[in-house]
Amino acid sequence: MYKIIFAGLLGLLVCSCSAPSSPSDASEAPVSKAPPATEARAKFAPQDGECLLFVGQELAAIGGLETFAAGYLDHFPKPGGITLYTDLMPGTESFGFVHRGLDGLTTTDDWGDGPSNLSLPLSDPDFDHLALAIGLDMKEDHELRVARGEHDSLIVRLGGWLKGLGRRPVLLRIGYEFDGHPWNSYQREAYLMAFRRIHRLLDSMAVENVAYVWQSKGRGSQYEELEAWYPGDEYVDWCGYSFFAGENEKHPMLDFARAHRKPVFLAEATPIVLDAQQQSQPLDLADPAAAQLAWERWFVPFFRTIHEHPDLVKAVSYINCHWKAHPMWRDNDYFRAIDARLHLSPMISERWLAETQQDRYLKGHPGLFDYLWTGQ
Repeated sequence: MYKIIFAGLLGLLVCSCSAPSSPSDASEAPVSKAPPATEARAKFAPQDGECLLFVGQELAAIGGLETFAAGYLDHFPKPGGITLYTDLMPGTESFGFVHRGLDGLTTTDDWGDGPSNLSLPLSDPDFDHLALAIGLDMKEDHELRVARGEHDSLIVRLGGWLKGLGRRPVLLRIGYEFDGHPWNSYQREAYLMAFRRIHRLLDSMAVENVAYVWQSKGRGSQYEELEAWYPGDEYVDWCGYSFFAGENEKHPMLDFARAHRKPVFLAEATPIVLDAQQQSQPLDLADPAAAQLAWERWFVPFFRTIHEHPDLVKAVSYINCHWKAHPMWRDNDYFRAIDARLHLSPMISERWLAETQQDRYLKGHPGLFDYLWTGQ
């Protein structure tokens, strides 16, 4: 079945805890918790040839809820997990919203990208067997404050919430797109200390249901920069990167992750097609011509990346987003003219289902959590 389908693709071409006392403590190795990452199987990584399918990245895009009923889960079978976001950025303003820290964790908040609330879907039985991917933002110099220990109370609150999820596996993307300097502006030393500090503090709380993801941006990443920004094997369970253009099937993170024996999470994936000047073209999947272009220039390379690296790419997250409707993206050169909602295109919907209904893509079911914990 896979050979037929893929040939067709190519043919179309909260609690308390004592925290570390200073940022220098972050250099110490964390305490590894079960299940341990090994060369054979990293934490929560499925077997070779399998891929955990996530969908995000805000409530309207995900759907499946009484108040958000026009998203992915309302048009397609359940994925293996959902992706949402929170932050360690109290006092930062974003499109009229002033962050308090851990926004969108237990409250419905909108910082310009649509309403988000991690706890809302997790309280719905329809989401009982879905894993979770969390983007943890700490830009605007908050990585420095994390490294200094100024946000330890927020990290402890996050740890308590994570522990409350029981055995639900969480892929935690700390300071995602660390090398996206024009929009994140992370300071390297502070970022590295912050990443390690969060890991160590959650370990000290015995938070065991988290795998730590270190995520690069998409186009423009360099292997040498990845080396310079790497927190270390003992702090990273998964490597990841953003897949926003078909050219990302050659991303240097693939080689880096293989060298460090880490699985790869294509943690942010949505169709972008670049013109000859490397500018993002308008792309609305409701337009049949645009959908065909997106299929040929983005979906085929995206799926090819999964198929060509069965021992490496173990999770993906599709952003099923009406990008151009959100204030955050209206002046963004990449996303201001993008509508990536899959159901808008009957052609893409049919081909997406033909691909993702293969057994290689893990979906939510009663045995999923046990499988991700034990590999059996």
